Amino acid sequence: MYQKLESVETRCMQLDTLLSDSEVIRDQKTFQKYAKERSELSELLETYKHYRKVLKELEESEQLISENDEELRKLAKSELHHLNEEKTALEEKLKILLLPKDPRDEKNIILEIRAGTGGEEAAIFAADLFRMYTKHADKKGWKVEVLSHSATGLGGFKEIIVLIEGKSVYSKLKYESGVHRVQRVPATESQGRIHTSAVTVAVLLEVEEVEIEIDPTELKIDVFRASGPGGQHVNKTDSAVRMTHIPTGLVVSCQDEKSQHKNKAKALKILRARLYDKALQEQQSQISQERRNQIGSGDRSERIRTYNFPQGRVTDHRIGLTLYNLENVLEGDLEEVLDQLTTHYQTEALKEPHIFSS
Repeated sequence: MYQKLESVETRCMQLDTLLSDSEVIRDQKTFQKYAKERSELSELLETYKHYRKVLKELEESEQLISENDEELRKLAKSELHHLNEEKTALEEKLKILLLPKDPRDEKNIILEIRAGTGGEEAAIFAADLFRMYTKHADKKGWKVEVLSHSATGLGGFKEIIVLIEGKSVYSKLKYESGVHRVQRVPATESQGRIHTSAVTVAVLLEVEEVEIEIDPTELKIDVFRASGPGGQHVNKTDSAVRMTHIPTGLVVSCQDEKSQHKNKAKALKILRARLYDKALQEQQSQISQERRNQIGSGDRSERIRTYNFPQGRVTDHRIGLTLYNLENVLEGDLEEVLDQLTTHYQTEALKEPHIFSS
């Protein structure tokens, strides 16, 4: 680990030199590349410098313990205890910072929210989750664009698909895939009984054309008139699009835009993400169950979280986390849940054999 840390410090010194070079400054593409690399290494370097400072202070405190002055020795022992705790904490942080970066972490995502068991109540909760993620995106400064949705009469969604763009979106939301369960008295319930409903969330990577090429001859495209609420332009033109990928049978429908061209573009974006995800899921299915558990399989058939309204409770079943701040979570305050999930999976990754051997 220490060899890696030394090499990081050396690389940062090289980058500082390159970033002050006039030729590099003139070549903005190269300058931006080096600046990005330097920025990504900053936290690791600063933590390592802090760690070395603590090691030096530890050495000085250990020397003071051998002094004749009793009060000085007592002070040094107290300081030694705090410094050892700080050293341990910094070592854990350094290990996490040294974990191999997921190259997908900086990508945007396509978030799919679908009502599951529970009828209209599930559709209403799908709308609640859409609102929760939208509010969280607002707090993070991310941009949300609705790609496709299928609304119900009571303000719910059978399905809603959105593109979320911004800094580190995938790294923050990648563990949200799975079944989200709600326990509450539905607005449609006259007897006051608590119902359990479920909504499925899928987090897909936004994929560029160069990453997933789609042969136009393998697409079957149908156009039809949009249906449902939408104002005066609905049902007047064949602007809605249904796109079928013949080799896989995947079907995407899009009717949110008045323009057929825009609906096709959105449908292609969703299809590309689903094809990429399908290939990824097939690849992961070949990995052993033990390893998939360690890195997080993101299995969408798995119940991951329960939102219990009578108790004001949110429970994430994967890490045994329970919070009694349901109202705040649904208002987009997801940081505590997401941070603890990230810490959990990083800790699991540290158990991988030979993680720091190369």
